[in-house]
Amino acid sequence: MTRTNSAIDHLACPKCGAVYPHHLPAQLFACGSPLLVRYDLSKAGESLDKSRLQDRATDLWRYKELLPVEWEENIVTLGEGFTPLLPLTRAGAAVGVDALYLKDEGVIPTGTFKARGAAVGVSKAKELGVRTLAMPTNGNAGAAWAVYGARAGIDVKIVMPEDAPVITRNECAAAGAGLYLVRGLISDCGKIVARSVAGHGWYDASTLKEPYRIEGKKTMGFEIAEQFAWVLPDVVLYPTGGGVGLIGIFKGLTELQALGWIGGKLPRLVAVQAEGCAPIVRAFEAGKPASEFWENAQTVAFGINVPKALGDFLVLEAIRATGGCAAAVGDAEILAALSELARSEGVFLCPEGAALYAAVKKLRGQGWIAPQDRVVMLNTGAGIKYPDTLHFDAPYLGLNDTL
Repeated sequence: MTRTNSAIDHLACPKCGAVYPHHLPAQLFACGSPLLVRYDLSKAGESLDKSRLQDRATDLWRYKELLPVEWEENIVTLGEGFTPLLPLTRAGAAVGVDALYLKDEGVIPTGTFKARGAAVGVSKAKELGVRTLAMPTNGNAGAAWAVYGARAGIDVKIVMPEDAPVITRNECAAAGAGLYLVRGLISDCGKIVARSVAGHGWYDASTLKEPYRIEGKKTMGFEIAEQFAWVLPDVVLYPTGGGVGLIGIFKGLTELQALGWIGGKLPRLVAVQAEGCAPIVRAFEAGKPASEFWENAQTVAFGINVPKALGDFLVLEAIRATGGCAAAVGDAEILAALSELARSEGVFLCPEGAALYAAVKKLRGQGWIAPQDRVVMLNTGAGIKYPDTLHFDAPYLGLNDTL
């Protein structure tokens, strides 16, 4: 067995401050809060140096000292991580932003950023001896955990709303997961999983009910810092359903701060939601520490159709701590943004990613984003996973016709 030099030290409750051992399977803490992984950063600094990162593989495991897997043999990987950071010159000019960038998670295995959380979460589950895990999903997370679970030899049970994209159902089924559909929302799926976990003794891999998914997603923050040569952008926008990616980016950047790799000023984090499901936005605008359940949630951006996030208080803490904000955009704005970016920049985003461009327009119009700001939009998935989002009619030609 070969050690990864992981500097994992313990798990901690962000609400009550209690400490929990990291070598035991962990779910929510007794107070109902998610547990977060804490590291011995002095130990991490002994073998992890930013000047030597260029000699490592270009995947998220390049940051293995700041990831929770302790033995190389337990790493389950499909080459995830280090996605491109693309300048969007024409799209930026169209909205009055001089330096607009897209970090595109659509090119990662399984086509979405969910592969990051699945890679680390499944790897740690394997290390902890988990045999069966279960989770509710709006589609892409379930697909990713099913695929990585198959690679790890772990049995996976997936429960998703019947309105989830068909392609994600097919991914789960192809990977051999137990797939179940529900006539309801992800919150309804979560209740079924909770009862099933209690009844069968399975490992609950629901968002933030295990502490390791967030560790994979925080590597987006590591990569943004490294790709900008450790000089951070001014604004990072993130499509927010469960919000784990935004929480993770904030966590990752604060760890880099503690290592002394970046300065004291972090990017202003923006949680972007749809007007048809915007509990974080409502809570932010009301100055509340947590959100309330959003009734009758509905949006074309299905991945952010989450009426109540378990980690909403962590999302709100992150955006407030960085001087960020929360913004909601309409479905018509999302679809228009998706089409505009495809035509102007050749990037076909998922609806959730397109929502960010609509938010950039809104925040630029309000003066919250300045023309000189360096702005990063984090597209969470490939547009081709949503083939029915846009509809175009092309004229037919006869076999002897010319253009």
